[in-house]
Amino acid sequence: MKTIFRFAGILFIFFFSSTISAQEKSRKLENSLLWEVSGKGLEKPSYLYGTIHMICSKDYFLSEKAKKAFDASNKLYLEINFTDPNEMSQMQQLAMGKEPLSKKLSPEQLAKLDLILKKSTGMSVQQVDSFSLLTVLSLISMKSFGCTDLKFYEMEFSDAAKKRNVSISGLETVKAQFEILENAYSNDEILKILEESTSEESEQLVTAYKNENIDSMYALTTDEKFTSEKTKKQILDNRNLNWVKAMPELMKQNRVFFAVGAGHLGGEFGVINLLRKEGYTVKPIMN
Repeated sequence: MKTIFRFAGILFIFFFSSTISAQEKSRKLENSLLWEVSGKGLEKPSYLYGTIHMICSKDYFLSEKAKKAFDASNKLYLEINFTDPNEMSQMQQLAMGKEPLSKKLSPEQLAKLDLILKKSTGMSVQQVDSFSLLTVLSLISMKSFGCTDLKFYEMEFSDAAKKRNVSISGLETVKAQFEILENAYSNDEILKILEESTSEESEQLVTAYKNENIDSMYALTTDEKFTSEKTKKQILDNRNLNWVKAMPELMKQNRVFFAVGAGHLGGEFGVINLLRKEGYTVKPIMN
């Protein structure tokens, strides 16, 4: 259960977004999870790496190009700093609901959640009554991968950074991320996502990830059945804009390795395109 608390704030990015509108026609990106950021006065390049957050151990990989870029960097930035005890304490608090689900949800919603839980996890709604609905979604999302030995990219990078005495920071706080997620969806919308999410979608996402196909991952994570264009802006676009505002100052004095959900890289308001609009050269590292 500790694992659920630690990752409840980051496991939803690939399940929460909306369709690419017909007007959004950003150019096709090369197949690479690793991108070099240079130019605009930077003395040293920094790196942008897209993660899948969690993946079964048998599917986990980290390419030599990614290892080389990571080893060349002297600072690690994740979405959230999982090595900060205060942040982790905050995550555990937020993973618990402000009120029991039995009070938060209507009898009809509770019955629906109970059926979903029993089908996907074998648990009952009574067993998760004290959790937030987002934590329940996190639990079910983890189960959708069909294995018990999940590996988390953010923790792998954090452990490697600690071994090298590389400082670790977060682009946002746990509290800010939870507030975004809580405000982005109604209870009915979350239940709808839980009903319609399938293990096949997780399999497709893993396949796209192993192929380093940013465009496919973006398309999969912006599926219209999960959310609206408005919510997509809250979950992806607005956060990307905030990150890109902060990144220039972070890259001035350091060779930074930014590791964020791969769903944030693609699209018109993806981090890659936004950095290019700011005048940076952002190119894929292919090997």
